[in-house]
Amino acid sequence: MACRISELVIDCAGPERLAAFWSGVLGYVELGREDDGSIEIGPPGTGFGGPRPTLVLSPSSDPRPGKLRLRIAVTATDRDLDAELKRLLALGARPADDGRTGTGRRPRVLTDPEGNEFRFLRARSRPTP
Repeated sequence: MACRISELVIDCAGPERLAAFWSGVLGYVELGREDDGSIEIGPPGTGFGGPRPTLVLSPSSDPRPGKLRLRIAVTATDRDLDAELKRLLALGARPADDGRTGTGRRPRVLTDPEGNEFRFLRARSRPTP
């Protein structure tokens, strides 16, 4: 039997804000809240234990924005890349300086509303069931 990633925990200053952002990016819903202010989000209808990992946004007095040691990457599943980039930016993502700023080319690295970097992949993928 093999293991799988069941959840990813992101330390952050504002769990509400990041839960809303990542729910919008991934099509996730809120699954629960803990007494410490953590918010868990995941796929609708399956939640924890489903085929995709959940995200736990955990309040921290020392969040460290920038390049995470764990790299999150996203790609479009149901629209072209330019439309998906526009949607991510409308949700609050911002281009990170990956050497493409001002080149007119689609950014490959974005940041979430707290400045955590994630990659925007250049190829569409099929949605996970």
